Amino acid sequence: MEDIKKKVDQIVAKLKADPSLMANFKNDPVKTIEGISGIDIPDGMEDKIVTGVKTALAGDKVGDIAGTVKGLFQK
Repeated sequence: MEDIKKKVDQIVAKLKADPSLMANFKNDPVKTIEGISGIDIPDGMEDKIVTGVKTALAGDKVGDIAGTVKGLFQK
């Protein structure tokens, strides 16, 4: 679970640091997250991942969504 939080934190940090990347996220969040993470998000998981990143951007805890996407960002 810690690996997922770490990956989401990395994505959020990159989004916050790059206004053009943030604009891309607003227009196409799934493609932007896939580009940042280098991971193809499985069908059916898109909404959960995007919600997790949006939650983290808003400053909320990511731990609640970590169980849902467990293993997605693990090698």
